[in-house]
Amino acid sequence: MSNWGPVLVLLGVVTGGVMALYGWSSWLALGRTPIEVNPFSGGLTPREHAFSRFHVRWYPITMIFLAFDMEMLFMYPWVKVVSDVGTSAVVEMFLFLGILFAGVGYAWREGAFRWA
Repeated sequence: MSNWGPVLVLLGVVTGGVMALYGWSSWLALGRTPIEVNPFSGGLTPREHAFSRFHVRWYPITMIFLAFDMEMLFMYPWVKVVSDVGTSAVVEMFLFLGILFAGVGYAWREGAFRWA
């Protein structure tokens, strides 16, 4: 049980911290709901409230954006280590890009880039 002691202490500290933050948040919160509050520095007044549903045509666009976002997330650290690792890092990145472009090609074939 001695190995689990620090883990249990850390779990207790994290749980206590989360409960303290929630309590502090509810103590400082104003009595408003999100629907009746206009966005801060949003510019124009919104036509719909924030909890409205989006049209299904936006979901493929979101998935494509996330694919390219993940590409950039993995490419930045790769640039730092590619000279140290060598050829295997280049091969792995081209495999990753191949899988990504296969997904983009599939989305293109299915018409995700057409607006009509």
